[in-house]
Amino acid sequence: MPQALTQTKPASAVTAAAPSPNREKALRILSKSIYKELRQNGYEPKQIVALATELISQVTSDIKDESPLD
Repeated sequence: MPQALTQTKPASAVTAAAPSPNREKALRILSKSIYKELRQNGYEPKQIVALATELISQVTSDIKDESPLD
């Protein structure tokens, strides 16, 4: 699968500001491309949902790790 996005800043330098419209469009295009690629390689919708769920879990864990303790 071709690499569509590269990260230019370390994750810690990324702010919580809303992504630019160009980045949002790029993410929509990337998600459609990944979905199409997975389907063409035989993945079923349930498997793709499992992948998406795991990605959300990873992001959630990352956010929890970065948030200050109360």
